[in-house]
Amino acid sequence: ALVSSRMAANDGEEEATVSLVDVLEEDEELENEASAVLGGSDSEKCSYPEGYVKRQALYACNTCTPKGGEPAGICLACSYKCHEGHDLFELYTKRNFRCDCGNDKFGEMECKLFADKEKVNSGNKYSHNFFGLYCTCDRPYPDPEDEVPDEMIQCIVCEDWFHGRHLGCVVPDCVELQEMICESCMNKTPFLWSYAAHIAGNVVREESEEAEGSSEEGSCAGCRLREMKASGRSRTLQGAVFWLSAWRTKLCTCSNCKVLYTDAGVSFLMDEMDTVLAYENKGKSTMQAEQAGGAEGRDPLMSALNNLNRVQQLEIIHEYNDMKTELKDYLQRFAAEGKVVTPEDIRHFFEQQQSRKRRRANAGQYYCS
Repeated sequence: ALVSSRMAANDGEEEATVSLVDVLEEDEELENEASAVLGGSDSEKCSYPEGYVKRQALYACNTCTPKGGEPAGICLACSYKCHEGHDLFELYTKRNFRCDCGNDKFGEMECKLFADKEKVNSGNKYSHNFFGLYCTCDRPYPDPEDEVPDEMIQCIVCEDWFHGRHLGCVVPDCVELQEMICESCMNKTPFLWSYAAHIAGNVVREESEEAEGSSEEGSCAGCRLREMKASGRSRTLQGAVFWLSAWRTKLCTCSNCKVLYTDAGVSFLMDEMDTVLAYENKGKSTMQAEQAGGAEGRDPLMSALNNLNRVQQLEIIHEYNDMKTELKDYLQRFAAEGKVVTPEDIRHFFEQQQSRKRRRANAGQYYCS
């Protein structure tokens, strides 16, 4: 599943032995990130009436629109309500997209949440991601034929995902709050190379003896881009570029530069709220507000619980809380002894859980007879 600007790497040999700290921290981090992604989208209502949504969690249905057909994307709510049990590709988030569920790309199928849709959404942009393929290598993730441990990172312009080893540069160690633009997108927006020489995270600087002359790209007075070009500082024009936190605030917004962004189709770079981080923070804020107000929110688990009677709800909640408490107690013993948790240990825990559940069930049958 795609849960952040980076896909998790395959652990390879490390998979068999994992420290307790790693297990707990990774689990909490993935849960928070996944919740933030889903929290920013509506799980009950199709997003189609909202038009081309600025950013939302999206899915592609391999069951309804397989490779060889027309690419299509569906919103979070439709993935739950209209495509339950289907083979879905999780696309993380995409910008400026309108839900396709039930339009002409789906044949006779109609959207259960909002059937009155146009035949196509001409403003949507699609890529091989919608068929479960990623990177310049055009492979799936996870890739059963790829034995090289690697992570995947999303380009903020084309929104494709790339293996770290296919980015053409050394991936910085700390990029959690940084954004990446792939080499292909950098070449399509060449003025960004001038910014990369000054405010990128993986800068490879070269001082030019002669300052570059100004161009029409930054012809107005006080243009920050023109000043950067005139400084004589440059860098190798190859490989993906990782940008430092808040780098967008350093982009020039003079009238000429705004035209540059528009012509290149990257006007969203001037919008600080366009970032995935801003979207996730919005999702977290929404969830926190709902929790503070005692609301159940729109979690599908809570929706399912609402369909049960009070006794069934309490039984499920107690079972879940008991299992969660017992698992924490079980893992804490490993932490206290400085031991690692293996897959066999986890299997043993759940086998114990199943055994206890059977004993409780048998005891219930005995007393009810």
